[in-house]
Amino acid sequence: MNKRSAKSSLLFTGSDWNFDMLSRVYDAIEEVAIDDLGLDVYPNQVEVISSEQMLDAYASIGMPLMYRHWSFGKHFVHEELLYRKGRRGLAYELVINSNPCITYLMEENTMAMQALVTAHASFGHNHFFKNNYLFQQWTDAGSILNYMEFAKGYISRCEEIYGIAAVEAILDSAHAIMDQGVFRYRRPPRLSSEKERQRIRERLEYEERSYSDLWRTVPQKQDGTEQQVAERELRERKKSLKLPEENLLYFLEKNSLILEPWQREILRIVRVVAQYFYPQRQTKVMNEGCATFVHYTIMNTLFDRGQITEGALLEILASHANVVFQPDFDDPRFSSINPYALGFAMMQDIERICVNPTAEDRDWFPDIAGNGDWRGTLRNAWADHRDESFVLQFLSPALMRKMRFFMLDDQAGENFYRVGAIHDERGYQRVRAALAHTFDLSANQPDIQVVDVDLLGDRRLRLQHTIQSGSLLAEQTRDATLRHIRRLWGYEVSLAGVDADSGKLLYETSIEEA
Repeated sequence: MNKRSAKSSLLFTGSDWNFDMLSRVYDAIEEVAIDDLGLDVYPNQVEVISSEQMLDAYASIGMPLMYRHWSFGKHFVHEELLYRKGRRGLAYELVINSNPCITYLMEENTMAMQALVTAHASFGHNHFFKNNYLFQQWTDAGSILNYMEFAKGYISRCEEIYGIAAVEAILDSAHAIMDQGVFRYRRPPRLSSEKERQRIRERLEYEERSYSDLWRTVPQKQDGTEQQVAERELRERKKSLKLPEENLLYFLEKNSLILEPWQREILRIVRVVAQYFYPQRQTKVMNEGCATFVHYTIMNTLFDRGQITEGALLEILASHANVVFQPDFDDPRFSSINPYALGFAMMQDIERICVNPTAEDRDWFPDIAGNGDWRGTLRNAWADHRDESFVLQFLSPALMRKMRFFMLDDQAGENFYRVGAIHDERGYQRVRAALAHTFDLSANQPDIQVVDVDLLGDRRLRLQHTIQSGSLLAEQTRDATLRHIRRLWGYEVSLAGVDADSGKLLYETSIEEA
């Protein structure tokens, strides 16, 4: 190939970009992603924004449409200060799990970075959003933007009618328990249409105007001992209220006796936003690993085809190396396992196992070792797993050795660590299980549920915290959060901490006034 023909095959040569160039690069990336990797993606909508707009998107938790709240402004000022002082960079992109999938590119990016980001977000993240089972079952990509437009307009109207302070008070309390406002073990309701939302609002207004028979019925005399009557009433209460309930926002939205219809709708809005982001918290390693592997593979394929220059590839690889950098445990920069580094390394390792397995790989992964179909194996893994199960299924001894993983046991009663697992057959199993456990949200977030409320008696809301491994809540933040729940419930709220293994009551506290 002569120099002229080689130059004409290049997608770009310099750092500057224009929209024709972006379109040409997008088409080349799409060809590799669809025809070679076999990715299945939502239609893409690519938008170019400024650094200030990127900061604004940061502040509003990455949504193009979002209601107003003071915490978003606080976050914006903080991020902007760090960015202007050069103490923190900005992401090259932002991608929205929607249909169409929206990717934001920063206008300050070079052309090489725009290509990298397009491959990473518009095809890597996009494929994962569309095909992973958690996103398919627990989010509705086709409705989220319309719903957020409704939410933004609804809260703005509430501010006009009821005042900013009143709306902010409800949002503050709802945000305080946002992490406890998701369905973890049962499928959440789908986003409703505008007609359905109108029906819900009319129902709530009717409930506010009417007395429920449950609240005004006078208890009749019942047969049996006092204890038997109390136990029977408890069973009936739990059955009628469907207790225990893990989703605190959902319970308060449906059962609070003091909330007005507009306040219930705001709780529902916050609950929908929390549920939308819940799968992303369970798939950080897989989602970022998938996107990083996709951009790395596509960019190298374009270079092999002579469509990008060595200089562009070096710039891309320099950015890629920064993303997947994993500091050692004794490095001042170490905070935890880098999800990009672990995810990308596991994707590459799966490719190696499928194409060039060792005897060890064949023992550990008999179903995929040497099958030659690394593309199909990865697509299946991306579709069928979350972080915890992915690590349990695919983390290999070879990668544990490469990343020098081992396990330390830390006992509260001892002033030293014990090495709990090393690189032997049993050690690999323990290291893999321990690492997978760190990605189990159910084990790493407080399990707090509504267990009882006597609506015909004192109306005290009883919560129970099931304590895992002796991990108690910090008293200051615990009590502050309970005050927010008290504000939404309207009556006394109590929280009991119960040990998960023994069932022993470890603490009990209550908040009578917000």
